[in-house]
Amino acid sequence: MIRVSQIDEGDPMVFRVVVHDANGETQHRVRMTADTYRKLTGGKVSPADSITAAFEYLLEREPKEEILPSFDITVIQMYFPSFEEDFRAYIARRL
Repeated sequence: MIRVSQIDEGDPMVFRVVVHDANGETQHRVRMTADTYRKLTGGKVSPADSITAAFEYLLEREPKEEILPSFDITVIQMYFPSFEEDFRAYIARRL
């Protein structure tokens, strides 16, 4: 289960993410600028939903324990070069 709460509405927006499964939970702090939000989602989903989608993407590729505890969402592209292209499908699931 992924729980996302927005803790700062400024720019960048800041989110607290808790990922919980049978093996426990991890906590993460994620930043995302308004420009990045628009670029990734076109404003089609809420910022919190876009962070949830990003974690769905990450969890399909690595265990929750390997996700950085604090990062800017743009860092995902460094580890997974196809993130921006693949992310469209994750956003579409949330529509």
